[in-house]
Amino acid sequence: MSALRKVLVVDDDAVVGKSFNRVLSEKKGYIVTTVENAHEALKQIREQSFDVVFTDIKMPGMDGVELAERVKASQPWTPVVIITGYGTTENEDRAKAAGVTEFMRKPLSPEMIEESALHAMTPAVAPEVVAAPVEATQPKENRVKNIALFVAAPFIGLAYAVMLPLVGMVMLARVGRQAWIAKNQKK
Repeated sequence: MSALRKVLVVDDDAVVGKSFNRVLSEKKGYIVTTVENAHEALKQIREQSFDVVFTDIKMPGMDGVELAERVKASQPWTPVVIITGYGTTENEDRAKAAGVTEFMRKPLSPEMIEESALHAMTPAVAPEVVAAPVEATQPKENRVKNIALFVAAPFIGLAYAVMLPLVGMVMLARVGRQAWIAKNQKK
């Protein structure tokens, strides 16, 4: 038996979350987590990984497109599907620019929910790319560059870790010196 696929549903309407729970059941191979706003969703995403995120656009606080942007920034491989009753061209354009997988309009049927989940979790890759080995799809220059970056990354991180406190101390000394000069000029 394959592992259960994890789905995160973000919607301030509890009925939507219940619909996803009913349609994408454990019997069908899903575990559905529902939250009511984007901030709760970001917390869940930091704590665990999901195979797909479904989010409403209009919610209190952060909207669904901004949530999609944040999810894609931190986990670009995670598919995000926008579900909304406010399907405007502007919202759809923003969602596409954010990199969402699909834009669905409410009301949602059980078939729409299940098909969307399957579509979002199916990689859209050409058959010849799937069959080709990694070496054949990646130019040699890119491989050398990636290896160099992989080797250099710890040293770059160390340089930042060493330099950041030094830069901070220099900035603090400079501000203190300027404050001392300003104080002594007033006398």
